[in-house]
Amino acid sequence: MMVKLLDLEPQRRDALLNAALREFSLKGYDGASTNTIAKESGMSKALMFHYVNSKQDLFLFVYDYFAELLDTEYFDRMDLTEKDIFRRLRQSYLLQIELLRQYPWIFEFNKLSAATGSDEVNRELKKRARKKQSVCAADILAMTDDSPFRPGLDIAQCKQFILWANIGFTNDILEEMRKSGYSAMDYAPIVEKIDGHFAELRKIFYKTGKDRK
Repeated sequence: MMVKLLDLEPQRRDALLNAALREFSLKGYDGASTNTIAKESGMSKALMFHYVNSKQDLFLFVYDYFAELLDTEYFDRMDLTEKDIFRRLRQSYLLQIELLRQYPWIFEFNKLSAATGSDEVNRELKKRARKKQSVCAADILAMTDDSPFRPGLDIAQCKQFILWANIGFTNDILEEMRKSGYSAMDYAPIVEKIDGHFAELRKIFYKTGKDRK
């Protein structure tokens, strides 16, 4: 990573990282504009290029920075000893919310892996793709306690339904948060909505009081 950029005052560094992540996610490496990134981050282009050598260096820095951040602040913090599937998913949401408050575009990170018009950037991305993140979406649903599920259900299929429902719900939440503005949002209603979502899924898939006897 570029030490000069890491030496930036945290608020200014985050402004630059957020602007760059947003631009690269929306337009890809080839279509992204360093003029837009500089403007959105609140610094001059000349100052930005004092901290980064080129568009390519900035792109790869952003890729590495957010890959590491997702590992340390999301995947590594997931408590996979929690065996209840819905409590584990709730934990995932709360960790995501923490990150979104500071980096609103962080969960668009996967878009940075798309092939570019630069052979050199593509080679660098290929190297990074070999480093598997410690947890993926499927892992979050793996090794959970199947005993609360209602008798007669195909549990593997149920988990797939839960995953699909979770993806759709996540997209709705992200869209709602983007429209409202992350930093100004009251997150309590979001958490309440998440709890309501899982309460309804429990009714569908888990045993009732009578079934537990």
